[in-house]
Amino acid sequence: MPLGPAPSTVTVSVVIPVRDDSAHLRRCLGALAAQTLAPDEIVVVDNDSRDDSAAVARAAGARVVFCGDRGIPAAARTGYDAALGELILRLDADSVPAPTWVRSMIEALRDPEVDAVTGGAVFHDGPITRRVTMARAFLWTYTAFALPALGHTPLWGSNMAFRRRAWEDVRAEVHLDPELHDDLDLAYHLGERHRIRYVPGRHMRVSSRTVEPRRFAVCFRRGAGTVFAHWPRDFPPARWVRVVRGRAARRPASLDVGMRNGVREGTR
Repeated sequence: MPLGPAPSTVTVSVVIPVRDDSAHLRRCLGALAAQTLAPDEIVVVDNDSRDDSAAVARAAGARVVFCGDRGIPAAARTGYDAALGELILRLDADSVPAPTWVRSMIEALRDPEVDAVTGGAVFHDGPITRRVTMARAFLWTYTAFALPALGHTPLWGSNMAFRRRAWEDVRAEVHLDPELHDDLDLAYHLGERHRIRYVPGRHMRVSSRTVEPRRFAVCFRRGAGTVFAHWPRDFPPARWVRVVRGRAARRPASLDVGMRNGVREGTR
């Protein structure tokens, strides 16, 4: 479906959901301050934190919005709804973006056929010799699980971006169950009518705590739950056929004029 006329310039919002993770958030915000291309705003969603996450965000110049409904799905939706930019970039509080991250996301969304992008990462903690291999194994496992279920590239919440108009097209459809993965759920809804592209390169580092046995078990359970929440309607191969038909019927999204002519430079 067409997303309407594009603005003369592109504006960018970065959204970070957080709950009781101020130390990681401080590092994440420091990395965002060092971007070669600054976002127009950073929106930190305080998911009823008991620590000083909100104060850390405000001190760094971020706009803080509160979400009292616990869970990443509700917090993420609150942030996306609050974002003012034409492009919404999403990462987690324990993400550490490379200085080129914002630019890489914007560049990937120059393609008028693409409405959402996602990338990989390496770990910034844990055994040094295993930071790359462990991260690759984790992301390979996630992709091998999600891609056949979706019929297209999945989204990963630690490193993704999408057009705000694409979000508005599906926001009423997303699940808010805290026991589901919000990024995989969003991929289900976006991917049926909007093209998702993978962005190569080492533009992101994340915490290895995701692969701790207990956390990984929770991650897997929520992943499976997200898939099952979309059945029987999205049971393969019925979904694959619908994805192909949906994309064939949709005209390319409008290309932002600002992306053709360049985007604003500067730092926050």
